[in-house]
Amino acid sequence: MSRKLGIDYGVARTGIAITDELGITAQGLETITSNGNDKIILKRLEEILNTYNIDTFVIGNPLNMDGTPSKRTEETESFIHKLKSRFNNIEIVSVDERLTTVEAHKTMNYLNINNKKKKSVVDTIAAVYILENYINRK
Repeated sequence: MSRKLGIDYGVARTGIAITDELGITAQGLETITSNGNDKIILKRLEEILNTYNIDTFVIGNPLNMDGTPSKRTEETESFIHKLKSRFNNIEIVSVDERLTTVEAHKTMNYLNINNKKKKSVVDTIAAVYILENYINRK
C-alpha cells in the first residue's frame, strides 16, 4: 500500500513525517538540514521514495495568521515547483500549517525535551501535525 509523506519545509531545516501503510497514523521520520540548499532535500526525498512506496507529498503552507500569504509562502511555493519538476508522478497537496510549530513546541515542553534537542526535532514534529491534519481531512 502507498504512504503519504508530510513535509514541513524550511530553508535551513525540513521536517519529514510518514504515514503507516494504511494511511491511518503519522510518525516523524527525520529532519533534513539543508542550510538553504534544496538539492539536499530533493536528494534525500528521492532516497526516501526508494525505501517507501510514497504516492503523495503533503507540504505545509505557511500562511500568516489572517490567512494571507507570507514570505515563507513564496519560498514554499518555489520548493513545491521543484518537487513537481523532479517527482512528477507524486501527488502534491498543500495544507494550512498555521500554528503547527507552536503545537510542536508545546508537545516538546510537555515531554520535557531539552532545549539543545528541540532544534533538531521541532520540524519533524511539525511535519507530523501537517500530515495528521491531512489525514483528518480525509
